[in-house]
This record gives sequence, C-alpha cells and structure tokens, in this order.
Amino acid sequence: MATTMRSPQKVVMQVSRWVSDLDWRLLLLILLPLSLLVFLCASSAITATTLNPLHYFVPLKSLIYTTTTPATGTVSPPGSTHRVNETERTSWKDELDRSRIAVCLVGGARRFELTGPSILQKILKVYPNSDLFLHSPLDSSAYKFSLLRAAPRIASVRIFRPQPIPETESQVRVLTARNSPNGVQGLLQYFNLVEGCLTMIKAYEQQNNFTYDWIVRTRVDSYWSAPLGPDNFIPGHYVVPSGSSYGGLNDRLGVGDTNTSIVALSRLSLVPQLDFSGFRELNSETAFKAQLTTHRVPYVTTRLPFCIVTDRKYGFPPGRYGVPVAALSSPGPLSGAKCRPCTPVCSGPCVEKVMSGLDRGWSWIDWAKGSLQLCDAHANWENGWEKIFDRAAGKKLTAVRKRVQGLKLKQCVSVFEDIRRLTGVWDAPPASEICRLGLGSK
Repeated sequence: MATTMRSPQKVVMQVSRWVSDLDWRLLLLILLPLSLLVFLCASSAITATTLNPLHYFVPLKSLIYTTTTPATGTVSPPGSTHRVNETERTSWKDELDRSRIAVCLVGGARRFELTGPSILQKILKVYPNSDLFLHSPLDSSAYKFSLLRAAPRIASVRIFRPQPIPETESQVRVLTARNSPNGVQGLLQYFNLVEGCLTMIKAYEQQNNFTYDWIVRTRVDSYWSAPLGPDNFIPGHYVVPSGSSYGGLNDRLGVGDTNTSIVALSRLSLVPQLDFSGFRELNSETAFKAQLTTHRVPYVTTRLPFCIVTDRKYGFPPGRYGVPVAALSSPGPLSGAKCRPCTPVCSGPCVEKVMSGLDRGWSWIDWAKGSLQLCDAHANWENGWEKIFDRAAGKKLTAVRKRVQGLKLKQCVSVFEDIRRLTGVWDAPPASEICRLGLGSK
C-alpha cells in the first residue's frame, strides 16, 4: 500500500516540475523582448539629450572633457532627435551671451569688403561677449581690414609678412600636393594661419588670466547670409559644415569648446602624430578628419549659412570630382561651398541633374528644396557683379562696399590707428605701410 501511495506522489512532483519549467520559459519569452524595448527607449532618450546643447545649463568651465567615445562617423546634427522649443533655445542663447567666445578669423583680405561686414553682423554682433582674433598675411588687400573698426571687441591682430615654411619629412609623407593650388607649401601656410590663431588666443588668455569657453574659427573670405545659430555650440563636440568634404571633413569653419578646439586647430603640430599613426597622402580635409578621429573628438556636421567667395575659375558643368560654384544669392544654407556674385545659369531641375552627377563625398553641396543655384565660373566675374552682390546683400552691406571702394590713403591710415588703439594686442606693420600697399598714393 505504501508503494502504491509513493507512485502518485512522484507523478505529482514530476508534473509540478514540468509546470514550473514551462512558467519559467514563458516568463523568459515575455521578459527578454520587454527588456530590449526598455533598453532601446532609454538609449534614444540619452542620445536626444546628450546631442542637444540646450540641455547643458551648467557653468561652461565645469564641463568635464571626455574621450571615451571614439568619433567613428558623423554624429547626428543638433535637433535631429529632439524638438527644441523656443524657451530652451532662448535660455541657451542667454547662456552663450554670458560665456567667453573667441572668434578666430584667418586668411587673406581679398574680397573682405564683401565678406567682412557679414561676419561682423552675423557672428560678432550676434554674440556680444565675443572677442575677435585676426591672423592674416600682409598683401595688397590688407587695407580692407579697416572695416574692423566697426567690430564690437578686438582682442588681438597679427598681420605678418608671409615667408616659406620649411617642409619636414613627416609633412611630406603625410600631406599631398594634389588639388592644392600651391602644393604642400599651400597646405602648410593654411595650417600655420589656423594654428597661429590658436597661439594668439592662448597668449591672450594667459595675459588676462582667463580661459575662453568657446572658439569659433572661420575664414576671412566667408560670406554669411544668416546668423550663426546657438544650436551650433555643443559641449564636447566639434561642429563643422556638411558637404564639400573632399574625402574628409569640411574645414572651412569650426565651432567647439576649448578642449575640442585645441585638437581641431592644431593643424601643424599634429602632423607628426598623423605620421606616426601611418597616415599618408592627405589633403586638408582628410588630415582634418584624421586629427579629430585619432584624438577621439566627436564631431557634428550640419548645414551652415555661409559660402566661400572665390575668384578662382572652375569648369562648368562640373564633372564627378569637379567643383560647383554657387550663386552668392542662393537661398542656402550653402555650408561653406565656393560662391561668387553671378547671374545663375543653373537652377531647379538643372541643379538636380548636375549635383546628381557629383561624388557625394567630394565637392557635393546640399541642393534640396531649391536652396542652390549655380554659376558658370569658367571665366572671370561677370561685368556688373557689383549690382548682383548689392541686390543679394542689402543696403547696409552695399554702403560698406562702396565706402571701401572710395577709401583714400589718409582715411585708411587714420582708421587703422583707431583700430590699433582699440585692440588688446597689435602685431602688424605700420598703418601707413598697410594702406599704401593697397591704395598707393590714392
């Protein structure tokens, strides 16, 4: 009897174990997908917050620089994963207005009568606590820097007599002369301009015992059609224009905090490290990308409302690796594409046809929604370009252009003397030499 009683007990225990195992399996089937869903939602929320500068309402000096995330590709532009309301945007702009911002302006003055006023209006006057740093070679156009008399604050000016830069073995190995108008020497001169501006900023900081929160690096020949927006200041990330990447990253503008900017602007001194890492045959854009990625600096590419005014001639229509030249009057944003004031010869369906034939990783420009019109830039600027520019730029910039056109030598010298007195650090030839080189005895 005892034997017959134990057998049903075993059966019950076995069934109980089966039911328990079945419940466990069902529980796993339910929990695993649920856990994955929670993880994905949390990751999306973190991404939306960390890439949005409007969530960083802390003193900028207290931000901790981290290099734990390698920049393996392009980070999503700000606002792409989070809709920024106007209150947040205003609060972040207020924070930037309280921050110290260095605006680093590099390059030759060439068409500064067209570009300079736009830089003053769309960058320097938008951020009233910003300081201007100018690093430029002395040439016959340098007198046009007299326009800086209207700048709100000028920290440092260096106008220097250009000299050849000795080429080291590592520079020759790492850099390529292809597609550079002046070969490797041209790249070195450009790198020297950029890093020289960083040197000026560091010296000014040391002299005045403070550190800038942000550095905006742009070119003298950049024409701005709209203000540099606050969304482009992203702690811990370096912001560059989209398009015109030439196999690397567009290096015609950069916005970053102090730590990211030190890496981005050290164009000459980091070449030996690129050499040690095995990089070879780099142009300016691929060298720039290598700087950021090897130092694990995250970067953001986004459309920005400026273009580079150029006198160079380019074939039209451009081939797959050609260079399209935008009409300065294009709605944009042009993100640093080459441009000139012209009567557009290509718009609408024509632009779609031309741009579809370009290599997207080379000189490509975003042309969506009619934002781009193209010039035929195979020859010199067309007759009457002044009126074309004036229509696009408006009355204020037109008045400045005409004032520079009519500038006399004595007026020029007087204005430069005023600028020198208003500037914290002045390193330039005498005003009379700068003005006479461009204006003669005018």
